Amino acid sequence: MIERHLNYIAGEWQPAFGGTTFEDRNPADERDLIGLFPDSDAADVTAAISGVSAAWPAWAAQSPEVRADVLFRAADIMARRADEIATELTREEGKTLTEARNEARRIAANFRLYAGEALRLNGETYPSDSAQLVLSLRQPVGVVAVITPWNFPLSMAARKLGPALAAGNGVVFKPSEITPLMGQRLVEVLLEAGLPPKLVALVQGKGAKVGQAITASAGVDALTFTGSYAVGRQIAASLSTDTRVQLEMGGKNATVVLVDAAIDKAVATIERGAFGLTGQACTGTSRVLVARPLYAELVARLEKSASAIKVGPGMAEGVQMGPLATRVQYDKVLAYVGIAREEGGRVVGGDALREADSNLAHGYFVRPAVVSDLPETSRLWREEIFGPVVAVRPIDSLDEAIKLADDTEYGLAVSLVTGDLPSVLRFARETQHGIVKVNSPTTGVSLNAPFGGLKHSSNQAAKEQGGASVMDFYSRIKSIYLGA
Repeated sequence: MIERHLNYIAGEWQPAFGGTTFEDRNPADERDLIGLFPDSDAADVTAAISGVSAAWPAWAAQSPEVRADVLFRAADIMARRADEIATELTREEGKTLTEARNEARRIAANFRLYAGEALRLNGETYPSDSAQLVLSLRQPVGVVAVITPWNFPLSMAARKLGPALAAGNGVVFKPSEITPLMGQRLVEVLLEAGLPPKLVALVQGKGAKVGQAITASAGVDALTFTGSYAVGRQIAASLSTDTRVQLEMGGKNATVVLVDAAIDKAVATIERGAFGLTGQACTGTSRVLVARPLYAELVARLEKSASAIKVGPGMAEGVQMGPLATRVQYDKVLAYVGIAREEGGRVVGGDALREADSNLAHGYFVRPAVVSDLPETSRLWREEIFGPVVAVRPIDSLDEAIKLADDTEYGLAVSLVTGDLPSVLRFARETQHGIVKVNSPTTGVSLNAPFGGLKHSSNQAAKEQGGASVMDFYSRIKSIYLGA
């Protein structure tokens, strides 16, 4: 029996106005139909914005304690349901059950963090050159559009929905069409926690229709998006100048290994950053720069380590890497492996397992790939792949490491493996990346720390996560002069 899911608009679960649907399938077994979801269009978006516009002023008028209590309850519900939802996440997106559980359990922490921020939305008082009292207060921006990616469909959404609601806004939420069930589950949790029924709208559908309708609407006061640079650029170009926008986009992240680094530590750091989450993380390691004396040994060790990774369905016992999330991603990764060979690179791995293993014949499985001996001008070295493919090249100095790490249009995350403190301090100061990791993978960030990149990785209007700094995006500051 096919499960049919609905939008949530103006306090009601309802199909798309046009009546059309799209399929959601398991990337580990494309025969497995998860369900049908509304294929929404501009009419659904208009209704969603209208409903949220009418609802948010009453939410903004509530005390911060009321808003915080809803988020605290949502955290408790999410904590209870984490394992159940993680199983659904693995089925829908493909990541291993361990990775899915880590993400699902993190949502409770996200909601608790922003529940606390609801209680800390402080204004300030200012010295005045007159008898007036000058002060400021924070107010919500109004209707916030939240557009999230498929690779972290729970955590990316929670770190946008949480602060938006804590600040007193209403939300029009458009999850990725690749992971629509996770978007629905988050809305269900918030409603169960007591969120006013019309305050959040869930609009499922394709980005080409729903996303464009959202950006074209004059009823959106702020928009937050995480995804590719190409889509982010389109969003920025189509929004009204009155709409504040936060864009977190791609990355071509490097791990730098200096000559004093322990090989075991370096290999483990690279492997986790490059092949964890099937390489489908915006902060994933895509390039490795290794001190020349360590180069040959590190490449050999990394090739051996990558070849030993067990690939398969995320639910299966002992699996370390799941499938790619879509057929599009699968074809893209294989195409880049072919490009690496055409460009003269040495490629170990990168083969299509669905053709090689009958147990994997219906999923989007590839073996992780290590590519060496590529020129720095190669496409594989310069373009974002978003899959388990890592390119390695030697370096002869810290100066060269900084230059090559920064020689990309992106500037999201970079990692340095070394025990030399002066090199760490210099690298951290000079590199043009928003996140600098030392002796740890490019992936994995603290939920209370600011997250964001430089250059084409972000529009740098506001950080995407963290504490008080995030609330600047979701609230407006108003100055008030009180005379006698």
